[in-house]
Amino acid sequence: MQSTLKKWAPLLVMSLALAVIVLDTTILNVTLRTIISDLDTTIQKIQWVITAYSLILAAFTITGGRLGDLYGRKKMFITGAVIFAVGSFITSIAHSVGVLIIGEAIIEGIGAALMMPATVSLLRSCYKGRDLALAFGIWGGIASASAALGPVIGGWLSTSYSWRWAFRVNIFVVILLIAGSYLLTESKDNRKPELDVVGVILSALGLLSIVFGFIEASTYGWFKAKEAFMIFGHALNIGSLSVTPFFIILGIVILGLFALWEKRREDNGHTPLVSLSLFSNREFIVAALITGVLFLCQMGVSFSIPIYFQSVLGLDPLHTGLALIPMSIVILVAAPLSAWLVKFISPKHIIQMGVMILMLGFFVMEQSLHLGATQWSLAPGFMLFGFGMGLMMGQTNTLALSAVPVEAAGEAAGVNNTFRQVGGSLGSAIIGSIMLSVIGTQLVSGVKASAVIPRAQKPLIAEAVAAQTSNIEFGQASILDSGKVSKKVGEEITRIAHAATIDASHTSLSFGLGFAFLALLISMFLPNRKIVHDEIPALPAASH
Repeated sequence: MQSTLKKWAPLLVMSLALAVIVLDTTILNVTLRTIISDLDTTIQKIQWVITAYSLILAAFTITGGRLGDLYGRKKMFITGAVIFAVGSFITSIAHSVGVLIIGEAIIEGIGAALMMPATVSLLRSCYKGRDLALAFGIWGGIASASAALGPVIGGWLSTSYSWRWAFRVNIFVVILLIAGSYLLTESKDNRKPELDVVGVILSALGLLSIVFGFIEASTYGWFKAKEAFMIFGHALNIGSLSVTPFFIILGIVILGLFALWEKRREDNGHTPLVSLSLFSNREFIVAALITGVLFLCQMGVSFSIPIYFQSVLGLDPLHTGLALIPMSIVILVAAPLSAWLVKFISPKHIIQMGVMILMLGFFVMEQSLHLGATQWSLAPGFMLFGFGMGLMMGQTNTLALSAVPVEAAGEAAGVNNTFRQVGGSLGSAIIGSIMLSVIGTQLVSGVKASAVIPRAQKPLIAEAVAAQTSNIEFGQASILDSGKVSKKVGEEITRIAHAATIDASHTSLSFGLGFAFLALLISMFLPNRKIVHDEIPALPAASH
């Protein structure tokens, strides 16, 4: 019994590490209203925090793996855990969004980027053969369970105690991880791979520029400028054009320079951050692209729907988390089902079936959203969405990894996970910005069209609601409590805000449906073949 516990203790440590990383991605979505009120901030700024966490993981996970190869995976795991705990503590005492971004998005993100690849490598060094397959199965299952329970755990801590305790508990978990790390054996790559610092900087700047453009579109406009972009107190004058497309194009150009730099390093015999040969592997890149689009859809839903729950229905964090449970539970059921179905159906057809169910889920959710809806009205759509996601997630990962030789499995898993995190970043950025843009527009047009609000007050109220979108959404705007408007007008503004949120939710779900259709089109390029178990490298990326 003791030898069995000793044997599987490293798995427990690695699974706990992955669980705490996954849990952190779910907390902010269910605590939007509480944090916005506590920090006196806006939805858009919290959107930055959520997106930046995924962005840091996307930019630095491969680098974290390289550092583990160079200096030791156990050492990087412990270092990442300590950094993660520091970030969690800073987040838990934050009294401004700036500090929240530093603690949650940047410091925790860097810690997670060091921990995540180390967990994979350390598991591979601890287990072999059937034990390794079992370990990865349990490890991935715990990741899925964490994603399912994360909104409820975070919601319960936030509702019963404070949203700050949802981050403080990470410190105690990290203490357990550091204590458990003494059961791990150090491992590193004896080939001494190089660290591509320029590649890291270029890839991070390119992704940041693209995401900045999408997130700030609701502030500066998508094409026509809504307001001037300020640099060190000076307005950037580009006529009537918005800076949004310029930042997106700049990011694409920087990523192009990144690709040229990586090719040059590879041609000169140096270790690139990402081998461009992976991108010439059509099967791998198609599977990775589908993964990115899927998580774009998932993160878009995870960000936009809680806004409806908390602003229109007035749910607290716990009940917001409970409302999301049907989606998470069905994912847990569908994922192992897809592993059984692959005995009879090719992965390509399972993925396409999953995409079509996902699209149906978007349609049902959109039809279920109206002023009289409850949180449970969305449950059927959530279940369809979750079933589609569950069918696809494991199969896209399997196809991606089976498309590369065993010696490239580690790099392929890192790139596949980067596509996943980039998709998550773009999901909360694009769909979130679309939703916030529609809310702002509909608020102003609703005020102007209202038959209840006096004509003389409309210009003042329209200006106020445009400037206080987040507070209007959650019923905490100063204009509602200032005495400048009557109770009847205040109730009308709230009604307009709820209608605007529902319209924006419909729009965001329509775009989600469009992105899911894009995944279906991309899946046409997948090979229609069965996967032989032995050809899959034993190095899966994290499932969430």
